[in-house]
Amino acid sequence: MGYGASSVNPSSLPGFLEPRIRRRRPLHFSAQPTQCCGCRSSDSAVMYSSRHYSFRPFDFQRTYLHRQRTPKWRCRSSLKFSSLELPLLPFNSNEVLVPSESKTLHLYEARYLALLEEALVQKKMFVHFVLDPISISDSGGEASFAARYGCLVNIESVERLDVGALVSVRGVGRVKLAGFLQSEPYLRGEVKPVQDIGVDSANEISSKVTQVKEALGNLNSLEIKLKPRKDELLQTRLANALWWAEKEPELDCDEAFIPSLAERISFTALQPISGKLRSSQSELYNLQQEKLRAMDMRDTLQRLDGSLKLISQNISMVAAKLAIQSLGMS
Repeated sequence: MGYGASSVNPSSLPGFLEPRIRRRRPLHFSAQPTQCCGCRSSDSAVMYSSRHYSFRPFDFQRTYLHRQRTPKWRCRSSLKFSSLELPLLPFNSNEVLVPSESKTLHLYEARYLALLEEALVQKKMFVHFVLDPISISDSGGEASFAARYGCLVNIESVERLDVGALVSVRGVGRVKLAGFLQSEPYLRGEVKPVQDIGVDSANEISSKVTQVKEALGNLNSLEIKLKPRKDELLQTRLANALWWAEKEPELDCDEAFIPSLAERISFTALQPISGKLRSSQSELYNLQQEKLRAMDMRDTLQRLDGSLKLISQNISMVAAKLAIQSLGMS
């Protein structure tokens, strides 16, 4: 995906933020005033409008699934007080990135190359988030946007090009925007971790994780039989996501930003099907809706159940694609 003139251009969005920002207070802008309404997301949202943005905190208790090993270099602090200040990269509402998913970006505008340089110098991380249009009460007013579905990403590789760079990133965990710190030359803000609320028994979740991993293996064994496209790696996106989710991510950040093993596994099924027979628009739309639901959920067991249903549907879909392929209709 190219990211520059042909992609989301933050400075052209209504209500783009001014550099001087004070958190937890309304921010005023130079454009025509409009009124922004509440956001339907279950977590907090930062509202873009031409008048101000508002932040609605979401307060919840969190319990951690037991981690067998915690690297000594990770600092331990309460989820309530954990935060990071990172560059922010906005995307359209149909480009949600979920934890465990990989993505390749083509960055070529000067401001986004500057964002990349800062991310590489610091922690090799930035935040992928979605600018979601929201309704406004004044029908004649300008459009407003909510900053939602934030995902902390880790930069895995960078390939320098004559024009810009190809950047491979990996979704790590969900985050919420607590405030903006700068707008030029690119967005930068404070983010806090968002994780599931641990209310289910560890045994029940462990059993469900095993079921999901077995189902993923069955789907992957079918998927690798599909003829790959020329630009595809031999490893399917599904296998790549599961490989990442099963290992303990080693990132230079508070452990509160890294989801538990069960939570990471619960996102792995949300990958497009690989192969020469491309997914239809309806299949991609359905996958997008599943991603949105998964990002909004705070129950690991519920998301694992949803993954099992999605995997079952995808097994039927891949079986149909294999039948078409065997008939020489691909």
